[in-house]
Amino acid sequence: MFRLDRFLTLHAFRHLMRVYPQSKGIRIPILMYHSISDEPEKGHPYYWINTSPKLFAEQMQFLHDNKYKVISLEEACSALNSNLQPATRNPQPVTDNLVVLTFDDGYLDFYTDAFPALQRFGYTATIFLPTAFIGNSKPGLAGKKHLDWGHVRELKQQGISFGSHTVNHRQLWKCEDSVLESELRESRKTIEEKAGEGVETFCYPYWFPEQDKIFVVRIKELLRNCGYLCGTGTRIGTIHQPGEKMVLKRIPLNSADDLCLFSEKLSGNYDWLQIIQRAYKMFKTRKIDTI
Repeated sequence: MFRLDRFLTLHAFRHLMRVYPQSKGIRIPILMYHSISDEPEKGHPYYWINTSPKLFAEQMQFLHDNKYKVISLEEACSALNSNLQPATRNPQPVTDNLVVLTFDDGYLDFYTDAFPALQRFGYTATIFLPTAFIGNSKPGLAGKKHLDWGHVRELKQQGISFGSHTVNHRQLWKCEDSVLESELRESRKTIEEKAGEGVETFCYPYWFPEQDKIFVVRIKELLRNCGYLCGTGTRIGTIHQPGEKMVLKRIPLNSADDLCLFSEKLSGNYDWLQIIQRAYKMFKTRKIDTI
C-alpha cells in the first residue's frame, strides 16, 4: 500500500534536512512500539500497532550495526536537562546516536517475541502498563493477552523498566479531575507494589490533545504532583528541548516501517509530520465543538 508519509520523507524531507539542518544540541528519538506480532491489521498502515518479530529483530540489528546507544527514558530526560551524554555504569565513547525503546500496553508478546531480540544486544526498554489489564487472563486491549505480574518482576530483574499507562487506559482528556488524578496515582502505586520498583515515567493513552493548552498545563502539574519524572504520548517527533519532559514526543513504528523509513525516522527526518498531526487534531476538535 502506498504511503504518502513514507514517500515525502524519503524523497523530500530527507533532502531538505541536509540543506536546512535541525538545531544543534542533543536530539533523541524515543521509539514507540505496541505489539510485536505477525497478526494482520486492517486500515491505513499509519494506524497499525503490530510490528512483526522478524522486522523488529532487523531494526534492533540496525541499531547495533549503526552504533546506536540504547538508553533508558530516565537517562534521556537527564541528558536533555544537561544537553550532555548521560552517565552510565560502563563508560563508552561519546556518540550522538542515542535512542530510547518504549512499548505501550504491556502485551504478552513483548515477553515472547521482543525481549529475546533485546537480550541479544543487551538493550533496555520501558514498558508502559495499563494496570487493570496486567495479570488478567482474558484478552484485553486490541483483543490481545497482556503480561502478568510474574513476567513484570522477571523482566525487571533483566533490566527492563516499567512506567504507568493509567489504570483503565482511558482518554484522560475527557475525565474529571478526580478520575484523572486517580488514574495517575493508582496505576503508579500498583506497579510499585507489584514490581517492587519506583515508577517515574508515564505514557498518555490515545492521542495527546496538545491543542488544549489548559489541559496540557493541568496534566503536567498532576504528573509532577503524583511523583513522575517525565511523561510521553503519541505526539510525533524526536526530543531535544528540556522543557518537554512531561510531554515528550515519540516516533511511531509498525510492520509498515521498512529499514529505509526506520533510518529516516531515527534521523529526525520524519519530524515534519508533527505539523500535519497537530493541524488534524485542531481541525477534529473544532469539528466536534460545532456539533
